Amino acid sequence: MTADSTSNELLELLRETREYSRYLGELGVETVEPAKASEAPSAMRDTQAKTPSLQSTGKSVEFVQPAAVAAPDAVQQDSLFGDLAAPQPSLSQFQSKENLEDIWRDIGDCRRCGLCEGRTQVVNTHGNPKARLMFVGEAPGADEDAQGKPFVGRAGQLLTKIIEAIGLKREEVLIGNVNRCRPPANRQPTLEEAAICRPFLFREIAAVQPDVIVVMGNTALRNLLEVREGITRVRGQFQDFRGIKVMPTFHPAYLLRDPSKKRETWEDLKKVRDYLDSTPPTRLDY
Repeated sequence: MTADSTSNELLELLRETREYSRYLGELGVETVEPAKASEAPSAMRDTQAKTPSLQSTGKSVEFVQPAAVAAPDAVQQDSLFGDLAAPQPSLSQFQSKENLEDIWRDIGDCRRCGLCEGRTQVVNTHGNPKARLMFVGEAPGADEDAQGKPFVGRAGQLLTKIIEAIGLKREEVLIGNVNRCRPPANRQPTLEEAAICRPFLFREIAAVQPDVIVVMGNTALRNLLEVREGITRVRGQFQDFRGIKVMPTFHPAYLLRDPSKKRETWEDLKKVRDYLDSTPPTRLDY
């Protein structure tokens, strides 16, 4: 091996390491345990870990949480994605006999992770239980924590305008977050916190069966779709979540910081509007 090829390999490794570090930082990872030298290759390959899985039982689905979710102290912070090669259930399989009230009763006065210590109340998903369109964000902020409803602060007011701009009313859609408790100082939820709360979002989606889900921001994108790309790369392109159309776009809070992105967000939401207008509902009781 020549000196030039060795240098190029080292530069590529450094580039990949920096990119992965940025990715972990965006997801809220605070510490990463170093692997032993003999384990390093497999550790790099296996940073994807098990997420809550779905097992089909006829027309309903049973949500199975891994041991890491059942025991929060054991959750590994480098665990998020699971086996991306595993086949996903079809839309007909991803159904549930639950309703939203059943799921919220199960959540209760949740004490499953440390976010319960600083929150005022649990902020559940809110809106039309038969909605064709669902919006998913990151976690509640101060206003949401005080009022018990998602997206009611400045970002929520902008989201309401966005919904109205595509010809809908806020009460016609469903709005929720990956996490239901406000993180301290509005920081991003950690991987552990997201992994514990995310199964309830999946259950809500299975119960409601929306035609389109709009994921807003990186946290929602990566927790729902299990992708490494950031929102800037995939926004505006329909994705798939177990047979349901997903449109990634910018979070309203980001638009408040950078209004220049509103035009791109509008283009994304026009695609959602056009899809809903041109496609019959998948459910007969909409």
